[in-house]
Amino acid sequence: MNCISKYFDLDEEQNIALMRYSEMLKEWNDKINLVSRKDIDQLCVRHILHSLSIAKYIDFKKSKVLDVGTGGGLPGIPLAIVFPQSSFLLIDSVGKKINTVNQIITKLGLKNIEAQQIHSKELKGKFDYIIARAVTDFRKFLPQVKHLNKKGNSGSLPNGIIYLKGGDFNFEISQFKSNTIVKNISDFFEEEFFETKKIVHYKFKK
Repeated sequence: MNCISKYFDLDEEQNIALMRYSEMLKEWNDKINLVSRKDIDQLCVRHILHSLSIAKYIDFKKSKVLDVGTGGGLPGIPLAIVFPQSSFLLIDSVGKKINTVNQIITKLGLKNIEAQQIHSKELKGKFDYIIARAVTDFRKFLPQVKHLNKKGNSGSLPNGIIYLKGGDFNFEISQFKSNTIVKNISDFFEEEFFETKKIVHYKFKK
């Protein structure tokens, strides 16, 4: 996948897994709406590479990561391929999406991922990092997941929420600015699609 190899030096097994995942997403998207159909021809850039922008921002090392509102496995599956030493739990409230994600995980042979149909408010346990792709207004998202975060520094940056967001959202994070870092994805990738895309990193206080 040219859009990946342009920015990442991955091994053959990882490249094959990402390619197979992309192919399966396209195949399943004809049956169930996992990603926007208008984006399907730009799947590599707008979904796979977008998800992997997190890997340019942080090294998870051996972290426990929760992907909330994973849909078709984004951003969790691409990140799990890149960070095989970390463990990932992918959750979504839509059962047919989780059933599909579980089939994809099995076919890819990924051992560091689980997928579960559950709402974050009902989930138990603690995670080093909580990741999501703009599932809702950040002011609504934070109370839904705050109880799940484990404080500390498990990866290369402080534990917390890592949120992919586009457009103007300063009003959403204005009350959290002392805890928040915003990174332009255009610092990592040159494609026009990323000009307005951001990584929001909310760090939990120790």
